[in-house]
Amino acid sequence: KENQLAEKIVMPRQGNTVESCIILEWKVAKGDLVTEKTIICEAETDKATIEVEAGFAGTILELLYKVGDDVPVMETIAILGEPGEDISSLIAATSIDPEKETAEVQSVAAPHAPAVAVTSETPVPAMPVSSSSEKEQDSGHMGISPRARSLAASRGFNPTGLKGTGPGGRIIEQDVQKALVGLPHLTAAALNEAHKTGQSIPIEGTGIGGRVTLADLQQAANHTADQPAQDSGPGTGTGSASAHATLNFPGPSTQTPMKGIRKIIADRMSQSLATTAQFTLNASAPAEKLQELRARFKASKPELGYQGITINDILLYALARTLKRYGYMNAHASADTITEYENVHIGMAVDTPRGLLVPVIRFADRLSLRELSAEAKRLTDACRNGTAKPEELTGSTISVSNVGALGIESFTPVLNTPEVAILGICAIGYKLMKVNGTVGFEPSIGLSLTINHQVVDGAPAARFLNELCSVIGEVDLVLAG
Repeated sequence: KENQLAEKIVMPRQGNTVESCIILEWKVAKGDLVTEKTIICEAETDKATIEVEAGFAGTILELLYKVGDDVPVMETIAILGEPGEDISSLIAATSIDPEKETAEVQSVAAPHAPAVAVTSETPVPAMPVSSSSEKEQDSGHMGISPRARSLAASRGFNPTGLKGTGPGGRIIEQDVQKALVGLPHLTAAALNEAHKTGQSIPIEGTGIGGRVTLADLQQAANHTADQPAQDSGPGTGTGSASAHATLNFPGPSTQTPMKGIRKIIADRMSQSLATTAQFTLNASAPAEKLQELRARFKASKPELGYQGITINDILLYALARTLKRYGYMNAHASADTITEYENVHIGMAVDTPRGLLVPVIRFADRLSLRELSAEAKRLTDACRNGTAKPEELTGSTISVSNVGALGIESFTPVLNTPEVAILGICAIGYKLMKVNGTVGFEPSIGLSLTINHQVVDGAPAARFLNELCSVIGEVDLVLAG
């Protein structure tokens, strides 16, 4: 790098399925001095919020995107170097080439037919395409600002032919923003596919913020272009007809696109049920010792660090210890292989405003109750705050779903494939039992265990569940071990 000292900071790749990230906040500004570990921005994937480090030390010379932009992974988002350094060649290298893009974008400039129903009140405006004479007039890079070019590239939009309002007719960022109003967002992979095939583009996709993804285009290609005409509804009643006859059937409704995490959950649940033989066993465990232990922890001295330990934490601890003796339950199954794990990594279903996430308590079998409780709380908070890292959401060997706080007495949890088991935790109720010759009501907690019957038979699963119930019933002794 004798003649070029500047470095390009790229949007990091977040797993194989993430096509792009949305910039939520810039932590630095142009001219700021940063180190390798400086967080330059926060970005959002379809699963979590990530922090992007500079990776190099130097001065921020240019920020190529703004807050809210959808940036393809591995795309340059900022340039770092020495003050006064010429970075024009780097900026040009990260921008779209109008000559090249014009021909490609013509196939997607005006969608042939919307892939989703669109009313006459919400037409899809076409992307402007320049004539050949206009293209010749703007064959260089001087007719558009770097920010305008970056914004256009992030939306898959060809700015050639736009009338610029900047000095000398230059296209500036505001010109592109106005032209983008009403146009569908595309991820980088979707844009590339649309360029190749020229297929129709959905108005809204399943990606972050309604971005159209590659999967959306592939699904749209399988849909029929023709939409059935909508019924205008029943006519107006007369005379003695009910007043309801004047209403359009079936009445007002709200449609919400299934996208983002909701779409991911739907796909995974469908795949789980379609590829496994799911079988659920229900049982109840004595909960008296469980409740007593929780009460003692809550009343303990704050400096001991036990007050925050919940019943769910105690149950996770009991599960981790029990699984060590039942390796066939702590396993993954593929088409022709069963993998049993020596260590227990518990996936914990967490309800968040963005949907269901399953962070993983790694090496749960090696953690003390206090350590396990702290890790469970940390992961739960990270999921609900949107700061959970992608690697914290993968790698579980068994999952747990606790709906006891909602009063559910029994349910059928769905397997988190490729795991072979998932434990559902239900509410604590009172069960009629006979103890030492005396019949009475004793507190008990419901457990629902779903297994993949292709891998685990009913009897071995029942033995494990029975043992887990016994461990929970004597959990105070288990903690002493």
